Amino acid sequence: MSHPPAQIAPAILARWQSAAPFWLSFLLVPLAWIGAIAGGWTVLLLPLVTWYLFAALDGVFGLNLDNADLDADDDDLFWYRLLTSLWVPLQFVTLFGLIWYVSQTDHLSTLEKVVLFFGMGVITGTVGINYSHELMHQKNRLERWLGDILLAMVLYSHFRSEHLLVHHRYVGTPRDPVTARYNEGFHRFYPRVLRECLVSAFRAEQAKLARRDLPWTDAANPFWRYWALQAGMLLLALLLGGWSGLALFLVQAGVAIWQLELVNYVEHYGLTRKHLGDGKYEHVKPQHSWNAAHKASNWLLINLQRHSDHHYKPDRRFPLLQNHTQADAPQLPYGYPVMTVAAMIPPLWRRVMNPRVRRWRAMYYPEITDWSAYNKARNPMPR
Repeated sequence: MSHPPAQIAPAILARWQSAAPFWLSFLLVPLAWIGAIAGGWTVLLLPLVTWYLFAALDGVFGLNLDNADLDADDDDLFWYRLLTSLWVPLQFVTLFGLIWYVSQTDHLSTLEKVVLFFGMGVITGTVGINYSHELMHQKNRLERWLGDILLAMVLYSHFRSEHLLVHHRYVGTPRDPVTARYNEGFHRFYPRVLRECLVSAFRAEQAKLARRDLPWTDAANPFWRYWALQAGMLLLALLLGGWSGLALFLVQAGVAIWQLELVNYVEHYGLTRKHLGDGKYEHVKPQHSWNAAHKASNWLLINLQRHSDHHYKPDRRFPLLQNHTQADAPQLPYGYPVMTVAAMIPPLWRRVMNPRVRRWRAMYYPEITDWSAYNKARNPMPR
């Protein structure tokens, strides 16, 4: 039964108003162009806004402990779905438009260009990879392709395979490279995951093909798509900006990957699933991810900080992710903008987080008295 326009318009407006705060990320794009056109200190706008402004806004707006109605239909989620899909062409045009622009102008110094594309990496990592994460989890084939395009722009396409086939299955166990071990500083964690995640992603796809009696060289291996898309991005950067444009593209890609792995480090630091013997572990629960209910940074990160619920129910779209309280999941003292900065300073990180990990262990696993095996970066327990 159709509804009269007088009823439809208010409903559309209400849905837009509900989704509007999550569209704040789109305001980062004009800041990138301001930096490119004006130069000087404005090339610092992107990291200043994403790191420090949103950290300050968390202090102003506080926590969001409310939960969305899980019975919301596609119409209710329209503006949320549109957000992640529209970001893909916007990021593409911005990134490669800037590469072309800075190669044609002479008012920016080399340092200003590098800083500008450092900021672009903050965008493509903090927003772009995060949106690709949302898209890769969807059943819609177009959305999964859009996620692949975002990952190719930062040369990290294998993240999709690693995340879906390895991380979600093995989080909190030795088989998950992304779960940061207790007392493992970020500067040890980072090179380890760069090496191990690529290998584990490839092996996961290889094993998936082997179950169908197919070799890894089969066209069904998504790594062929990953490599083709990444090669296309590199070639486009070279054509638009020459060798300097290619170098700037690599700068933003490197920063984006660093931003992603900083977040990965924070999300599960020190949290492990109980080993049940014979290489088996308990099921994933909300308690195996750090949660953060900070309102402003969850706007920027489309509720990524409700990470406990994401691992508990991976198929939920971001507006439906539920907040878990201290009774069900461990809580971070601040949102990701603050916690990722702290992660770069290992003594500060350990001072803040190690006591919380110990309290988490005492709360959820009082029966475990010897945590030495769980503390090791390479857990020797059977797989």
